[in-house]
Amino acid sequence: MADLENSNGSETPLDEPSRKVQLIEVAVFLFLIVPSMAVSFFAVGEADLRFMQVAISSILNDLALLSLVLYFIWRNRESIRQVGWNFDHLRGDIAWGLILFVPIVFGGNLIESVLHQAGFSAPSKLPGFFPLSGLTKLIVGFLIVTVVAVVEETIFRGYLILRFKAVTGRTSAAVLLSSFVFSLGHGYEGTAGATAVFVLGVVFSLVYLWRKSLVAPIIIHFLTDFTSIVLAPS
Repeated sequence: MADLENSNGSETPLDEPSRKVQLIEVAVFLFLIVPSMAVSFFAVGEADLRFMQVAISSILNDLALLSLVLYFIWRNRESIRQVGWNFDHLRGDIAWGLILFVPIVFGGNLIESVLHQAGFSAPSKLPGFFPLSGLTKLIVGFLIVTVVAVVEETIFRGYLILRFKAVTGRTSAAVLLSSFVFSLGHGYEGTAGATAVFVLGVVFSLVYLWRKSLVAPIIIHFLTDFTSIVLAPS
């Protein structure tokens, strides 16, 4: 991926795309992902879906979206560091991801529980292939949560914050908009779960902006999904 970096090693793009071009680009991207993500609100109860089909489809879809984002970055002659692929402080970022995992996940679960008690909806049961059993399912489960963590953090924290900030001119607006789009894909968790995911998206964004790297958010995202989906689905 070194050819995606600017020749002088700077993080500043050689020819920054205009605001109009970036608006068109992000509109096209959202058109590709939002409809399928919003469908998740109607996916509750589809318990007969086969795990392997869902897993493989999800992995391929996420990798396709990641390829699209990397294409945009390459086309605009930008640095991949601008979407958070920065490993200058890798050990520190990993450490912070591990440290922040427990309080962030605890806070997210608490918010979801309070919202559920307040009358927000929640799924009545998990899809039929949960809990995961068998070595193959566990391996595929590990693979999917890894891919999801890397791809979703690159898309929703790295790419969308970058573009929404360019379009709106405000980091706060970029964080809120990217977190809202992130929450759309979790409609199957009910309004309580989707709202909690929105809050987590904001927290992930703040960690990303603080560390200037996606490593810590990816670690937290991975551990969240791994413990809740692979190890101990509830």
